[in-house]
Amino acid sequence: MTDKLDGVAAILANDVKTCGICLEDSKDPLDLPCGHSFCPGCLDGWRSRYGVEEEMRTKCPTCRATIPPSKEMVTTLRACRAQKQKLEDCNLTSSEHYHRTCEILQEAEEKVGADWDGVTVLQSNDDKTSVAMPNYVARAIQMGDIKSALKWIIANRSEGRANATSSAETLAIPALIIASIGGHLALMSLLLQLRANVDTRDSSGSTAISCMFTSEMLASVNARERIVLLLSWGASFFPGRSSRKVCASVAWRRGEHELVNLLESELGGRRCEIVNISSRPELNGETCVADEFLPDSNQYKVTLEKKGKEVLVIGADNLKRRDRTPQDCGYYIEFKNGRTIRHDFDSSEDCQAFVAALNRGEESQPVVTEEAEARAEQAAAELLAEIGPDDSPNESSSGCRAKKPKKKKRVKKKK
Repeated sequence: MTDKLDGVAAILANDVKTCGICLEDSKDPLDLPCGHSFCPGCLDGWRSRYGVEEEMRTKCPTCRATIPPSKEMVTTLRACRAQKQKLEDCNLTSSEHYHRTCEILQEAEEKVGADWDGVTVLQSNDDKTSVAMPNYVARAIQMGDIKSALKWIIANRSEGRANATSSAETLAIPALIIASIGGHLALMSLLLQLRANVDTRDSSGSTAISCMFTSEMLASVNARERIVLLLSWGASFFPGRSSRKVCASVAWRRGEHELVNLLESELGGRRCEIVNISSRPELNGETCVADEFLPDSNQYKVTLEKKGKEVLVIGADNLKRRDRTPQDCGYYIEFKNGRTIRHDFDSSEDCQAFVAALNRGEESQPVVTEEAEARAEQAAAELLAEIGPDDSPNESSSGCRAKKPKKKKRVKKKK
């Protein structure tokens, strides 16, 4: 009882959410069960001071109460246990995959700690339970099958399916990260337009942008475009292996100096608004993307978000960061009739009006229930059965032209 009262007192005393380590106001505090709050980065730094076997790494830096494991640590633990069980059910206990899974599971159990109660998980204040997507949807996103992925996501927008994760057995990877790793630029834009969180994390704590900074990903097609897309939507860097410094180091080792230039500058790759230009006042209020930083002159080479795509050099003092949002995305990717269409505009206001009109149209459309969809499919099947195969169209459902049956040549009988 005394411990609970102490915890409540600590919360009341720490109402401003001051980090107990850096003593600054925390932007996204982690509240421990004991009542003390810390910055996520500071708490990670505290844990990293001690080895896995040291008890101090699991204790509150202020009062030494037990720190519960993070959501990512628990997800990894459960995924490894599920994978181990699956391999055992398939009698693959002698495989190299099984032995490696056991090693990872042991590491996960050590990180979580033997004294974990099996229930309590450390969560930030804005953590929300993500919807688990069916395996076929995860495969569709991985393969870039936009039609199948969007059909499931849009079927129930109230669930926030754009932020859905794969199953626990596959490490609960968010849809945006799957699309990023798969190299599907248009699908990434569509997910972000549907309110996918650009900073969503997988079970290991990696974000979509940090997953891009591996040798394999940087060598893949359109890697730079994917990174700039995430930056323009406001992707953040976090302490640890998702830090800006670590990502820049990976890019440097790969010889990707243009990416290093972006990461080492404040506005590199970001979407910005032009402000306070007296020489060309008509540019004020226009949006652009900072493509390259010019350190000698403290300027950026930018591309205007207009149909003409004009390239300019503008001083850093004349640029203000303005991240893309679903309502103010600068351009719009539409999926229609089985293909993606990019809409560019002459101003950000035109884009906002276009998106608002689309949203109003979607709200006024009737909701198609599963029952109504089943009735429509049944009616289509009955119609096909009624007209017969000879009256079917020449184009197959896959978009390939159906082959016409060859006519038999008539052979004239000799008299």
